Amino acid sequence: MPLPPAPTRRHSHKANNELLFKGLLCTLIGLAVLISPYFIQSPGMQSTVANASLVGWFALVLGCAFIAVYLRRKLTGKTGPPGSL
Repeated sequence: MPLPPAPTRRHSHKANNELLFKGLLCTLIGLAVLISPYFIQSPGMQSTVANASLVGWFALVLGCAFIAVYLRRKLTGKTGPPGSL
């Protein structure tokens, strides 16, 4: 007995736009955390933010991953009609 075809996922335009928004927001937060120690005047605050660079890198990579998934969905055309999940 043959197996049924694999289900295809359809994502709404709203879900894709939210994914892009999350990606851009995470990327901006990551960049802000990584760049801000160079602009902060207070040495104490500068070292505190500099110690959070791991969080900045994580946010930057996560944001880039969200944007990559968004672009992959856009390029492959896996979007459904508005309102579908």
